[in-house]
Amino acid sequence: MPRNHQQNKDNSGQPELQERVVFINRVSKTVKGGRRMSLSALVVVGDGKGNVGIGMGKSAEVPLAIRKAVEDAKKNMFFIPVTDEGTIPHEVEGHFGAGRVVLRPAVPGTGVLAGGPVRALCELAGIENIISKSLGTSNSMNIIKAAADGFSRLERPEQTAARRGMTVGEMFVGKESD
Repeated sequence: MPRNHQQNKDNSGQPELQERVVFINRVSKTVKGGRRMSLSALVVVGDGKGNVGIGMGKSAEVPLAIRKAVEDAKKNMFFIPVTDEGTIPHEVEGHFGAGRVVLRPAVPGTGVLAGGPVRALCELAGIENIISKSLGTSNSMNIIKAAADGFSRLERPEQTAARRGMTVGEMFVGKESD
């Protein structure tokens, strides 16, 4: 039950963030007088330029849980490097709990081939072409955190070249002659 919201931050030049509710779950706590019901919301926030955040909020009411989750997502934002073709620079795998997500770059025109929470994360990051596969658990929280782990392991070509002590052109010389 994804819902999209758009929010304008103040006019100080900060980007407009989009919000997407990934999952709302009813949870209960057993106390002396019986069960106390509350709701937990999992939300992804992004600007479409590589900056995304994941947040979780709990409350007795849905709008308040979503608001808390959005605030948490804004506090936990990170950057995903996106190439000019709208994909990720290289294949990567992310782990969290029993969840495992494989993320592969795709050629232009492929689209976002991802399911559930990973799709929301990719679309709000501005990724247009990607192939992903979720393995292990189907828990939305574990899958989205595994995807975030994979995205945090991505390196830009400039970072990889600097680590290897060469230029970006030198890294790709062997591939062009094949």
